[in-house]
Amino acid sequence: MERRLLSPGDLAWALQHREEVGEPLGTVLLAAGLVSRRDLYGALATVWGAELAFVEPTDLDPVLATAFDARDLAQEGWVPLRVQTGDDGRRTVVVAVAGRPREEVAETVRARTGIEDVHQVVTTDWDVHRALRTGWRDQLVHLAVRSLAEDAPEVSASRVATPRQVAGLVVALGLLVVAAVLVPHQLVAVLVVAVSIGFGVSVLGKLVVSLVGAAAPPSRLGVDGPQPADADLPHVTVLVPAYREAQVVGSLMRNLTHLDYPVEKLEILLLLEEDDPETLEAALAAAPPEAVRILVLPDSQPRTKPRACNIGLAFARGEYVVIYDAEDRPEPQQLRRAVAAFEEGGQDLVCVQAALNYFNPDENLLTRMFTLEYSSWFDNTLPGLDRLGLPIPLGGTSNHFRTDRLRALGGWDPYNVTEDADLGIRASARGWRVAVIDSTTFEEANKAVGNWIRQRSRWIKGYLQTFLVHSRYPLRFVRTVGLKQAAAFVLLIGGTPAAFLSAPVLWAVFGLSLAEPHLLPALTPALQLVNLLSLLVGNAGVVYLNLLATFRRRAYRLAPFAVLAPAYWVLHSVAAYKALWQLVTRPFYWEKTTHGLTNHADAPAPVVEVREVTA
Repeated sequence: MERRLLSPGDLAWALQHREEVGEPLGTVLLAAGLVSRRDLYGALATVWGAELAFVEPTDLDPVLATAFDARDLAQEGWVPLRVQTGDDGRRTVVVAVAGRPREEVAETVRARTGIEDVHQVVTTDWDVHRALRTGWRDQLVHLAVRSLAEDAPEVSASRVATPRQVAGLVVALGLLVVAAVLVPHQLVAVLVVAVSIGFGVSVLGKLVVSLVGAAAPPSRLGVDGPQPADADLPHVTVLVPAYREAQVVGSLMRNLTHLDYPVEKLEILLLLEEDDPETLEAALAAAPPEAVRILVLPDSQPRTKPRACNIGLAFARGEYVVIYDAEDRPEPQQLRRAVAAFEEGGQDLVCVQAALNYFNPDENLLTRMFTLEYSSWFDNTLPGLDRLGLPIPLGGTSNHFRTDRLRALGGWDPYNVTEDADLGIRASARGWRVAVIDSTTFEEANKAVGNWIRQRSRWIKGYLQTFLVHSRYPLRFVRTVGLKQAAAFVLLIGGTPAAFLSAPVLWAVFGLSLAEPHLLPALTPALQLVNLLSLLVGNAGVVYLNLLATFRRRAYRLAPFAVLAPAYWVLHSVAAYKALWQLVTRPFYWEKTTHGLTNHADAPAPVVEVREVTA
């Protein structure tokens, strides 16, 4: 007010709004755009009787930085700058604090350095974050990339397979070669039966789970319980990793402003890469609101989404963390519903997953099939797993976490290209629950076949990685999670890629048995029947799952396309074999999906009308 940076009317409004949201006055002023960050911290420094300093990377003493942990500094909001020596030879540690100077900071500095004199200057929270990204660059990269592999190597995908797994595979292949030489006809018969039964069990298992989910009413978790007032809502950190997303980052800014949550309690971290200046320029041009903080991440390998999220997690200050992709359009009430779900679900509820669907389902045939698949998975399969108390493989976005539990899990595995599914399994192994909530985030359905195969091959490769990781010690895994949960893990995480890989084998054997039956004398009529039943039951089950997916959202116009599920399965098999090849040759390579291809980018998200379905 004294500096004429704030009008009396704006101050009166801010004071009233502060009571409504339960946040400090400065936070309210920043969120409303009534003052700039530097003007606010300048005024605060005057009130606190402290010196104001804007921190530059050159101000940092790299030797001093090694005495402090970047994660602790990010959470506490301060950085040590330098040690200066006075004329009397007395040494003083200069510390920049994004807040009121406090004795706890001085005590920490004394304990780490052994220097008694600590001088605290005030800086902005953004200056602290910039200093951490530069002065603690190597430490942040190491924590994001190697932390899980060093602390819990048994659950890290940094090693594709253990020597025991490799030896088992070599022995199995050797036995197959020997059998192919000695008893080729009997081997064909055994393989046909094994593959047929495995394929059928995989599809039927998913069908049973999906029927359970379809028969259940939509989740009421976070809906029927008490809804906290704005002043009682916790802080939420939104992580948005984006790479080569210049074409959609502007839409992202608009979509996130539609969230019905007090902006004063939102921290949105846009995670960008150093070698992607185009997305940074597009993000800055979109004039992000004060709640959005852009973090330019240090360049390192593997350059994966979970690595970026791990760095974001180090800076996250919210009680809860949620992941959104750059093209996402979450329903406005989703954050409130997720917070209410955590309050209602108990302390063992570590994560809630919102449904994903698409805002451009009618763009072409591929987007229609993709929408059917997602509707089946998120509207039926995941609710079925939830209802049966089975492990839930998370989707790559719109999963909401308790921040402390996520850190206790070690964050995301940067070497796993489906870090989401892996995290859901790891949470289950710790005895924690994952649940689904009745809220939807709309994304862009892939409309280009090549782009779709790149995306799907990455997902399947990640499922293979996750299966290899958690099957390293099978008896221990069963004892930890229980027999029912372990069986569900094998069915979903192992069975899904196995079904995609085995389908072409069944097609080829059945076709060959019809065209040239003399080439496969061991394939008796009985075995042909087994093969035929597997193909018929499996494909009928897939068609029915896609048909069932249209009911819950009343997307009946997509029902005729359900019969094309077997043809869509062919694309899955192509992607599966590409995934298998990359698992051997490029296990940690992140196959980038191009977004912003749709012609419906500005179309509003569909109105969600979810209802109970009788299967």
